[in-house]
Amino acid sequence: MIVLLFARAKDLVGQDRIEIDGPATVGELRAWLREQHPRLAGLLQTSAFAINNEFAADATPIPTNA
Repeated sequence: MIVLLFARAKDLVGQDRIEIDGPATVGELRAWLREQHPRLAGLLQTSAFAINNEFAADATPIPTNA
């Protein structure tokens, strides 16, 4: 799965995308990002996530083709 990063997240990580073997839900992705990129921790608390151009809650499953 490719996770696209924008604005401050992109600046903190130093790249505009991260390729990972995907977590199952948005919440799991949020936790993975916090663990792998601690500089994102504060930002992740208030960040919105979208899947295929639609906002997604933490419980939203991430489809394999997203």
